[in-house]
Amino acid sequence: MEKKDKTVTADEWRSRYQAVGLDDNMMAHWHTLFERENPSGYQSFQEWLCLPEERMAMVRGKTEDSKK
Repeated sequence: MEKKDKTVTADEWRSRYQAVGLDDNMMAHWHTLFERENPSGYQSFQEWLCLPEERMAMVRGKTEDSKK
């Protein structure tokens, strides 16, 4: 059987967060914890979502702000 590699978009991921009840603050907290506890894993996750560098930098900026 052929295995197809399906990429999940950031919008699909966000929809899943919302479907389980996460609001914007909870999502921001999730991102902050993920980046703090596993920076290389967080980078890999963003790459898996095929985020452009500019969007990764924007998300990282938000997690930096929430760490303060």
